[in-house]
Amino acid sequence: MTLATLDTERMKVPFKLVDVFGERPFTGNQLCVIPDPGDLSSDQMQMLALEIGFSETTFVTSTSASGYSMRVFTPGGELPFAGHPTLGTAYVLVSEGRVGSPALQAVTAGEFQVWADPSAGTAQVLQHPPEFGEEVSDRKAVAEAAGLTPADLHDGLAPRVVSTGLAHLIVPAASLSAVRHANPDFRALERLTRHLSCDGYYLFALTDEGAEARLFAPEVGVAEDAATGSAAGPLAAFLASEGVHTDPLSIRQGEQIGRPSLLLAQASRSGQTWEVRVGGSVWVVGEGAFDV
Repeated sequence: MTLATLDTERMKVPFKLVDVFGERPFTGNQLCVIPDPGDLSSDQMQMLALEIGFSETTFVTSTSASGYSMRVFTPGGELPFAGHPTLGTAYVLVSEGRVGSPALQAVTAGEFQVWADPSAGTAQVLQHPPEFGEEVSDRKAVAEAAGLTPADLHDGLAPRVVSTGLAHLIVPAASLSAVRHANPDFRALERLTRHLSCDGYYLFALTDEGAEARLFAPEVGVAEDAATGSAAGPLAAFLASEGVHTDPLSIRQGEQIGRPSLLLAQASRSGQTWEVRVGGSVWVVGEGAFDV
């Protein structure tokens, strides 16, 4: 078989590069959106996610008048739901006129209502009602997984797993310094998150402006995430459930890896009914095509 023959058998797969939760282009969390994956197999989707190397890549598998279906891959595997991929994909599809706003996004974790406003450069998702796990009593294991000591954890708030579509261990730190100086032990993090059946470790401290957070998820191939919408919703719900913070929450993330991000989250409850929303800015910064 000649090289020319090989070239004719390859398929062009267009993509868009998007920055989500950044206050300007080339900040926030990077995303590769593939609006037309054709008949790519799951293995090929995983291959492209690993090739681009972002924390997530999305593949839109169908669109309709009411919404769309998609799959989300990290370099290490497929996720049932993710935050910044939801906002970035909705924004691309609405911008290109493929779907309207609001729309229903279908992923493995279920359906999520999404909005996108290209004129304002923003997008938002209504996440699932929070599911709260038990408080984690082993403060030593939780602290040491982030290279901290138990004294670095908040005295009055216990770590616990919370999910609004994807489960994260929400870890309250005693100070902003503890968040900024965390030095994760990734093997210990993997053991801890696997034991707790969650996908990420979300360390945060409250600030005058809201919160500052860092997300570690080595189990899914993400050492540290720049902005994690699927953890911002659980954090807002966690704080609301504790009576600590019920106003819209501004979350700073990504400074330590050179991708400063701003996430806006709000969790409110009326009786047993919860509403959790996460939103932020979206920037389309490039486009191209894979030769598969």
